[in-house]
Amino acid sequence: MTISTLKDLYIDQLQDLYSANRQALQVTRELKEAASSAQLRTALEAGAQGIEQGMDQLKSLIENHEANPRGEHCRGMEGLVAEARAHGVEADFSDEDVRDASIIAQYQRMTHYGISGYGTARAFAARLGLEQDAEVLEKCLEDTRGGDKRMTAIASGEVNAAAAEA
Repeated sequence: MTISTLKDLYIDQLQDLYSANRQALQVTRELKEAASSAQLRTALEAGAQGIEQGMDQLKSLIENHEANPRGEHCRGMEGLVAEARAHGVEADFSDEDVRDASIIAQYQRMTHYGISGYGTARAFAARLGLEQDAEVLEKCLEDTRGGDKRMTAIASGEVNAAAAEA
């Protein structure tokens, strides 16, 4: 697709976010299985559910603009997913609390990518006068920020303290 207008760019960004979420969903499930903290496992499960909800919202927005949700492959998230697997799932850790700290770090990197993407898409939607789209994207943005804050609380409260004792 040739990107000629802000609306073209907006749709491209929605497709990129959809791809990013699709990739993040799988590795979030893998991170959950690798985590030892019950609190972290619960948060990662909630994160996976939030990603699925975001995908549903993005799919609807993209299709409303008569575009294919799978029209883009997000290479940025591809790299973040590879890092999450390497440093959260596949790495050899001698301490489970240290692994949990690494899992949080990897998950938050992916989350921050999502925050950036949702914020940008929301700004484009608002500029284009697509108020309903902007509202949906604002909700996705707030949900993603909430997941990030939850991970920070887990890291600050339980996981990093236990990892420091390793």
